[in-house]
Amino acid sequence: MERSYSESGLTVKRSYSESGLTAERSVLKTRLQNNKEQIFCSWRHRWVRLTPEEWVRQQLLHRLVEQLGYPASRIAVEVPFKQNQTISNDSKQFRADAVVYDATMQPLVLIECKAETVPLTRRTLDQALTYNRLLAVPYLMLHNGPQTLMTRVMRV
Repeated sequence: MERSYSESGLTVKRSYSESGLTAERSVLKTRLQNNKEQIFCSWRHRWVRLTPEEWVRQQLLHRLVEQLGYPASRIAVEVPFKQNQTISNDSKQFRADAVVYDATMQPLVLIECKAETVPLTRRTLDQALTYNRLLAVPYLMLHNGPQTLMTRVMRV
């Protein structure tokens, strides 16, 4: 991963070698702000903290758009939803890492990203399944950079 900063604090990351992705037309913009790395999220239209998980998520989303041709307008990031608690009136707030929508803007794929150093385990799948009980999306994608798992959710 290339890391260099210009005087304006803006740099472009061009190396996708850590996750096996290749940059074609898109580049990811990063900057150093108050000694903290940030990455520009095109979907949220703002700079966000550059964590290992965020780096993996941004690479994946740009790959979906740039390499696979999926419309960026049909991808949402940090999609909020609530799980109602049965014991009280409280509800727990969740955020899906990303949701991909079909042409009618119905949720199609729920994406759960982890940092490259975090293995995709049953616990990761359980997290996505918990979210999906509320969203009812037909496909789940788990991604940590080097590994991507995708499954269809069968309804009974």
